[in-house]
Amino acid sequence: MRRLAAFACLLLLAACAGSLFKDKAVPPAVYLLSARAAAGTPGPQIPADLSILRPSVRTGLESDRVAALYPDRHLDYFADARWSGPLDRVIDDLAVQTFLRQANLRNVSADSSAFTSGYWLEIEVLDFQAEYAAAAEAPTVNVRVAARLGSGRDRRVLARFEASSRQSATDNRLTAIIAAYERAADATLEEIAGDVAGAIGNNLEGR
Repeated sequence: MRRLAAFACLLLLAACAGSLFKDKAVPPAVYLLSARAAAGTPGPQIPADLSILRPSVRTGLESDRVAALYPDRHLDYFADARWSGPLDRVIDDLAVQTFLRQANLRNVSADSSAFTSGYWLEIEVLDFQAEYAAAAEAPTVNVRVAARLGSGRDRRVLARFEASSRQSATDNRLTAIIAAYERAADATLEEIAGDVAGAIGNNLEGR
């Protein structure tokens, strides 16, 4: 009986300790970026297929964490925010959405191979961070990407592009900062989509 009583006390103590040290931290909010709808009436379809390869991401940005850059060039991350996946996957998905809505190509897909479509696109994410001029002020989101367009037949590079956008957050709150991220990413990828569509159209006319 004494052994049973002692064992019951141990179980009770373990349960109490578990409740005392249980992590009560609020999980971070997860943010999903989506491409905005195309403005105006789409032009004639370009008879070409494009594969968007998995983007490469600058060191320090290759995760699902939302980056913040401070005046002393110190790179940090918002504790209460995460992207819906690693940044390369987020940009890959967003680029496909943008090209489907903006470039008016026959087919756009995310693919790991450069030889499955008539054309392929490599994207390199150079900047994707909220930049603070002063700690208490609302940041400016800086998105900058470089891209290479190539032929799927011989993997020859046909054109190179770079686009960027800086969007000021309306407030130093996560919702306003994420909205600035979305505006900057939209503007940057829309510019790349327009450049790629033009280059593919010129290439088809030159054949």
